[in-house]
Formats: sequence, structure tokens, C-alpha cells
Amino acid sequence: MDGGNETDVTYFILVGLSEYPRAQVIFFCLLLMSYLIILLGNSLILFLIHYDSRLHTPMYFFLSNLSFLDMCYTSSSVPQVLINCLVTIPSISLGQCLAQMCAGLYFGVVECLLLAVMAYDRCIAIGDPLRYSVRMGPQLCVKLAVVSWVAAFLLTVVPTLTMPLEFCGHHMINHFSCELLAILKHACNDLKFYEWLMMATSSLTLLAPFAFILASYGRILGAVLKMNSAEGRKKAFSTCSSHITVVVIFYGTAISVYMIPQDKTNQDQDKLISMLYGIFPPMLNPLIYSLRNKDVKMALRKLMGEERMSPK
Repeated sequence: MDGGNETDVTYFILVGLSEYPRAQVIFFCLLLMSYLIILLGNSLILFLIHYDSRLHTPMYFFLSNLSFLDMCYTSSSVPQVLINCLVTIPSISLGQCLAQMCAGLYFGVVECLLLAVMAYDRCIAIGDPLRYSVRMGPQLCVKLAVVSWVAAFLLTVVPTLTMPLEFCGHHMINHFSCELLAILKHACNDLKFYEWLMMATSSLTLLAPFAFILASYGRILGAVLKMNSAEGRKKAFSTCSSHITVVVIFYGTAISVYMIPQDKTNQDQDKLISMLYGIFPPMLNPLIYSLRNKDVKMALRKLMGEERMSPK
């Protein structure tokens, strides 16, 4: 780009589906409904864990962190997307855009680390049940949660804030929100070193937790196969089924968005898939843990005054 044609960018226009008014109305209604389900579902999980003393265990402590995280994750971008569906020019300031980008990265990495911590919790619960309460004491649980939140900040927000981003010229972003890959396309300075650093960080924050989760479930499978009781094996698998489902959904959508090459001829489809990545897992997590988890269902019955109807 010639120096004489460069202009400093102070805001971006998020194209979204503004070129398709009818589709945008449908998208707005579906997104609003999904966002309300996320807020209500995860708020219910948080309330039940606080309300029922039977849920005051390490597993549900980490689940409460996950539910709180999912609400933060979606709230960092969805309200802005909803507002942009209602205005003529869906603009966002440069500062707000960078803050939204950092928040999305941060919360995404926290979820990766929390899912790995939850896999470790299940590994101890099934592999060493007699010492589970000792090994997974309250202090360790708090430390693991704090480390997940702090480590994610150091791995995402700090490097992003130190990145010397300079934007010039074109300020139209063909996306619903300030997603990292979409933003970097508009940087006019050389970011090769930071792109390499981000690739290394992504490997550490995505692949390492996923590998740890696989290793943890490998140990769980080994412990389950050694059980003599069929009832014990069934119970062990049932305690892990919800977490496995959440992991498959989270990493499945992440791989489809970030590891499968995007189709440059169909960018509208790609940005819709990317938006689903931020909506689909947080919306399904409360449903998975409430429908597939006996303890949560019992807490819900207790809340509704129906505990006497549950089998003893």
C-alpha cells in the first residue's frame, strides 16, 4: 500500500449479514433465543450448585466455573452482534474491537484449560476413589481454577496487548464480531514474528490440553476395565459421559473453524460456522449436564419441591 493512500483506522464496520436483510432478521431471532438459553441455563446450573449441598464437590465446583465462563464468553460478543443487526451501519470503535478480540481469545483458552482440569478430576475420582476427597481437596480445586484463569490471561491477553498492531485504509470486516483472524487481515505492519508466536501459543493452549484430556481418559478406561462389577463400570462411565460430550462438542466445533481450511469463495458460510463455535457449546453445556446428570436432576427436583417423587 502506498504511503500516500494510508489512513488511520479508528473504527471498523462489521458486515455480518447486513447485505441480506431477510436472513439477518431470522439470524437475529435465533441468536437472541440462543443467548437467552445460554444465560438462563448456565445461571440455573450455578444456582443449583450453590443451592444443593450434595453438589458441593470438586466436579461441580469446576462445572460452576465452566458455566460462569460460558456466560462471560458469549456476553463478550453476542450483545454487540445483536445490536448490529438493528442498526443501519454496524460499526464498532477500534478500542472496543480489540477488547472484544482479547476477551474472545481469553475465554476460549480458559475453557480449554478448565476442560483439562475436569478430565483430571474424573481421572482421580475413578482411578483412586478411596483417596479422592484427600487428593482433590478444596484448596487444590481453587488453585487449579485460579491457575486456569491466570494462565489463560498470560497466554492470550498479554501477548495480544504487546502486539504492535497498526491499521490503515480498508475498515470493512466481513464477520459478525472482532475475531482474531479477521482483524489481522487489516493490519498494515509486518506481524510475521507475532503470527509465529500465536501459532506456538495456539498449539500450547489447544493441543496440549486436548492431549492431556485424551491421556486422562486413557487412564480412566484402564481403571474401568479392571473393575469386576458391571454396575461399577456403568456408574464410572455415567460420571464421565457429560464431560466427554462437552469435550467432543467444544473441540469438534473448534477444529471445524480453525483447522479445516476456509473456503475463500464462500466467506458468509465460514463466518456463520465461526459464530456457531461461540454459541453452540455454551448453549448445550447446561442441557448436557442437566439431562445426563442424576445429581443435577435431583437438585432440580428438590428446587421444584418434587424430591419426594424421586426413587430412593
